[in-house]
Amino acid sequence: MQRPDRVEAAMRACPRERFLPPARRASAHLDAPVAIGHQQTNSQPRTVLAMLRLLDVRPGLSVLDVGSGSGWTAAILGELVGPSGSVLGVERIPQLVAAARDALALDPRAWVRVEQAETGVLGAPDRAPFDRVLVSAEPAALPDALVEQLRPGGVMVIPVAGEMLRVVRGSGGTTVTRHGRYRFVPLVED
Repeated sequence: MQRPDRVEAAMRACPRERFLPPARRASAHLDAPVAIGHQQTNSQPRTVLAMLRLLDVRPGLSVLDVGSGSGWTAAILGELVGPSGSVLGVERIPQLVAAARDALALDPRAWVRVEQAETGVLGAPDRAPFDRVLVSAEPAALPDALVEQLRPGGVMVIPVAGEMLRVVRGSGGTTVTRHGRYRFVPLVED
C-alpha cells in the first residue's frame, strides 16, 4: 500500500462535509463538485488534490486562495503551511465568506483567514507578494494582476479557458505549463 502524501493527509485533516451546507453534507464523500449555493460549487476532491500537488505548498509559505468559496481549500492550505505560514482566502459572495468563517471556526487555525473580496480588485494586491496563489474559478485568459501578486519563484495554479495551468514567476518572466482539461465556475473580475 502506497503511503499517503502530504496533500492527501491535509485533505483528511480537513473534512469536506464541514465546509458544505447542511443539506449537501451527505454528498461529501462523492468525487464530484457539490453545489454550495449562489451558483458556486465545492470542487471535486480529485481536482483539489491535483491542484494542490501542482501548487507544491510547504510549511511557512504565504498563500492566496482566490475564490475560496466554502473555505475548504483555505483550510487544506492552512494544514499544509502550518502555523509558520499564512493563508488568505478571498471570496466575493458575502454569504459564502460567512459560511467559510463559521466552518473554519470549528477547527481554528489562526494563520487562515477568509475575507470579502474587494469589488473591482482581483486577489489581494495590497497584501502581496505571495509564495503561492490558488485560483478556484476560471478566467478566459491568464490574469496579469494575479501573476504580479506572486513573489519571484512563486507558483500559481489556475484553470484558464478549460485548461489547468501552473505558472511560475521567474526573474526573467513567467513559465507556464499545462496540466489537463478541467471545468470551473467563471472567475468574476469586476
